[in-house]
Amino acid sequence: MTNNTLFDLSGKTAVVTGSSRGIGKAIAMRMADYGAKVMVSSRKIDACNLVVEEIKKSGGEAYACECNISSKEALQNLCDVSLEKLGKIDILVLNAASNPYYGPLKNIPDEAFDKIMNNNVKSNLWMANMVLPHMETLGGGKVIVISSIAGITGSAVLGAYSISKTADLGLVRSLAVEWGPKNITVNALCPGLIKTDFARALWEDPKVLSEIEANAPLRRIGIPDEVAGAAVLLASEAGAFITGQKIVMDGGVTITS
Repeated sequence: MTNNTLFDLSGKTAVVTGSSRGIGKAIAMRMADYGAKVMVSSRKIDACNLVVEEIKKSGGEAYACECNISSKEALQNLCDVSLEKLGKIDILVLNAASNPYYGPLKNIPDEAFDKIMNNNVKSNLWMANMVLPHMETLGGGKVIVISSIAGITGSAVLGAYSISKTADLGLVRSLAVEWGPKNITVNALCPGLIKTDFARALWEDPKVLSEIEANAPLRRIGIPDEVAGAAVLLASEAGAFITGQKIVMDGGVTITS
């Protein structure tokens, strides 16, 4: 029988931003399930500690670090603490994001636009630039950016968020070209509507939910664990020849639009 190690993350370490709930939590939990030591991070340390306890109860190893992605200093601290606790960083998952505005672009305040772009794009570049040189010393690594189908479609009410997620896809492609020669892969996941607190305004709206479900070939929205599986793929040897790409997971919504 073949030794099934293609998705094995034993001996690997992973830092996951925005991992106290939702998609980030699911990714942290699944990476731990597949053997990685995980750094759980978000703005709320108590919530991070709860995830760490869940991972430990399941037999995994995890640590927590408070981090506000809007602060370059906080991101550097996350990097430093991760290296101290984990010893190295093999996998970086950039999941944390903000969306303080829901409405047309014509009315968006400058402050809201700047926050979205800074937290969703610039912070990803900051953290990548902190970790990628370290990955080079390891002989390789995996970077996964959580984008969105908003990055490949337009929106009348999530325009700024859409712009930021489109920019993330450009960031992924450019980093993949820059760091590919160092055996580092950089990819994006583009979820559709997933049942998380972050997207609550959408899936709690019966009209919006019914429209999305009607347009999706699978006739439903997703759950966080369905995104986590693809993250494990990209973090493991199974995804070793994938770089600069986006994986869309939306129940088929974008193929019917």
